[in-house]
Amino acid sequence: MITSTRRVSPDKSEVRIAFSLSQTDVKDDDDLSHNFPDLERRLQPVPPCVSLRESVQVYREHCRMAKEFHQVKHEISVLEDRKRKLLAELVEDEQVAMEIARLEDEFRRLVEENRTLVTVHTERAQQLEMLCMTNRIRRDSS
Repeated sequence: MITSTRRVSPDKSEVRIAFSLSQTDVKDDDDLSHNFPDLERRLQPVPPCVSLRESVQVYREHCRMAKEFHQVKHEISVLEDRKRKLLAELVEDEQVAMEIARLEDEFRRLVEENRTLVTVHTERAQQLEMLCMTNRIRRDSS
């Protein structure tokens, strides 16, 4: 507590001014040693003049906004990480979709080739059967 007494003029009585430099107004819910590493140095809250209630209020508001800024910055970071993960999943899903499309094309081509081979096999089996019958008939007739 600082007290100053001064006589303004010889005919006036003394004027006594007293103010306290205690930090009890600030320490009840805020600590003067707040440090906000996310903020540029020039944006850091400046400790208040504890004798001025408005200064303490401005300091508290500044600290509240700095905390809010930190929370928003953290949320942005979390959302950007989530975005990166989703983009990576999207790229992976697109690669899987391309592989599925390639495999479907290959499957259709192989099914068609199989159908052709089965048809050719059936035709050749019929031709072989006819040749065998023709051979038997020739042998029987000779």
